[in-house]
Amino acid sequence: MKRKILFMGFNSLLSSLLFIGCGKGFLEQPPEANLTDKNYWQTESDIKQGVNGAYSSLRGLGTFSFWLFGEMRSDNTTFQYNAPQRGQINREEVDQFLVNSANTLLQDFWRDSYSSIFRCNDVLMHIDNVALTEAVKNQSIGEVKFLRAYHYFNLVRQFGGVPLRIEATRSPESAGSEGRASVEAIYQQIIADLNDAATNLPLASTYGSADKGRISKGAAYALLGKVYLTLTRYEEALTALRQVNGYTLLSNYGDIFKPENKNNSESVFEIQYYATTGTNLSSNFMYWFAPFDSGNIVTQDPTTNLNYNSGWNTPTQDIINAYESGDLRKDVSLAEGFTNSTGFVAAPYVKKFNHGFVLPGQTNVNFPVIRYADVLLMIAECLNEAGFVPEGEAFTLLNQVRTRAGLPSKTSSNAITALRVDSQEAFRQAIAQERQIELAFENHRWYDLVRTKQAVTVMNAHGQREVAQNPSIFPNGAYRVTENKLLLPIPEREILLDNLEQNPM
Repeated sequence: MKRKILFMGFNSLLSSLLFIGCGKGFLEQPPEANLTDKNYWQTESDIKQGVNGAYSSLRGLGTFSFWLFGEMRSDNTTFQYNAPQRGQINREEVDQFLVNSANTLLQDFWRDSYSSIFRCNDVLMHIDNVALTEAVKNQSIGEVKFLRAYHYFNLVRQFGGVPLRIEATRSPESAGSEGRASVEAIYQQIIADLNDAATNLPLASTYGSADKGRISKGAAYALLGKVYLTLTRYEEALTALRQVNGYTLLSNYGDIFKPENKNNSESVFEIQYYATTGTNLSSNFMYWFAPFDSGNIVTQDPTTNLNYNSGWNTPTQDIINAYESGDLRKDVSLAEGFTNSTGFVAAPYVKKFNHGFVLPGQTNVNFPVIRYADVLLMIAECLNEAGFVPEGEAFTLLNQVRTRAGLPSKTSSNAITALRVDSQEAFRQAIAQERQIELAFENHRWYDLVRTKQAVTVMNAHGQREVAQNPSIFPNGAYRVTENKLLLPIPEREILLDNLEQNPM
């Protein structure tokens, strides 16, 4: 464990140097063997590159772990069964609630998250020793504290209590953790980091074109609101969410996800991807999500060679059925299949991130983490939890999202039963339905099910429907969801090397 963490730390520091590729001239860099804290963390450029390195960690997590554990564990998506290729059962186990501590995908998620946290800690450890303007220092602190909070938020929701590391690892003696911190301690740190971030960060509107997409004050308040909502601290959530200002819904839902509209007026925070020759900054969602047997029909990439890395995060019949008639979001978000030379093939796939390629195998599509529509729906949820008010502000916000989707408003006394929301519980259901559709395939559904205590009921019913469709492909025990299975197992490697206590199974 000690060797592993130190090696991870050096790679994190080196990656932060390479992420931007500018600042110190190439010939002026010290030999890698001599790269130390003393001869690196010296200038404003060093700090900025360290911060950029912290951002860069999001890309790898965003292209795989975030949707695997945040979307495929829900009733929104599954996988396309690939009978000839059975080498990726570890991915299928995540969807089927059969994952165990030896699954290497757990280790990847854990390692990459802590590598990102290390980069944040590294910046915070050195920032006071570098001469910076107050504005640069405050912004840098705000950005990395947001990122650290975001990674811990994902970890605590997936694993429960985890080791709390808020200082950079600098020696073998400090490499081991003090064990798993409590869930309460993790959330206390998340809240403290986000409050600091909100205080230190500028408004999104103050960023120039070169800095579009950086974390802003609005992003910190939005994530803080989501954290409080997860903890059912509705009044505090509402206070934070009311501070998310300066954003508007785009008039056309489909425009949100187009590469030419990156970091638009609805975007509160999104993971940045760039398809550029000679770099590793691109996204590839449409390749992961295309049916593995679709050739180049879905991707339109003539060099596509789809294999076991395609056919994932596949829309379920449950999400397809959840769309109301006339909902404009359905055609933007998913397709129920594709047409080849023999006719229509019923193999659903996510369309939301399919906007062509820039280079073969590389796309330029960002991934939204928080959108303003999410904020509006969270505010509506908080208002309803404070007390049901017929045709109150919560209805206005809910219907603002529905109107863009081409759907009629829901009211408390509507003559149409499907549009009538006449109680606090009915409004909870309306919010849950709207969030499932509006934010489909953006990695919110699983977390929403867990925080509203619907996960066990919804996922067991969903699993029964999945197995009934094709019982021969599912192993024994698939989709038998219990409260214990709402948390992922701690990776086996961490149990052995860091002496961590395992989650109950």
